[in-house]
Amino acid sequence: MPIDAELLSILVCPETHQPVKPADAALLARLNERIRAGTMKNRQGDGMTKPIEEALVREDGKCLYVVEDGIPNMLIDERVEL
Repeated sequence: MPIDAELLSILVCPETHQPVKPADAALLARLNERIRAGTMKNRQGDGMTKPIEEALVREDGKCLYVVEDGIPNMLIDERVEL
């Protein structure tokens, strides 16, 4: 279930308050390859094992927030540093 457009229009990074936008398919494919290889970790160092189907990228392109079932996880420690 894609993230609701109205919700997306008000979401910002909780740390920098920069806007976020949907991650493109190429980025998701690269990240999912790292997950399959067992080298993907979130900011707090937890290994990621579940493929990312949808995510939001901060405007500066430095981090990503995973979206599951249309709900973005905007916790700073659980984001992915790009």
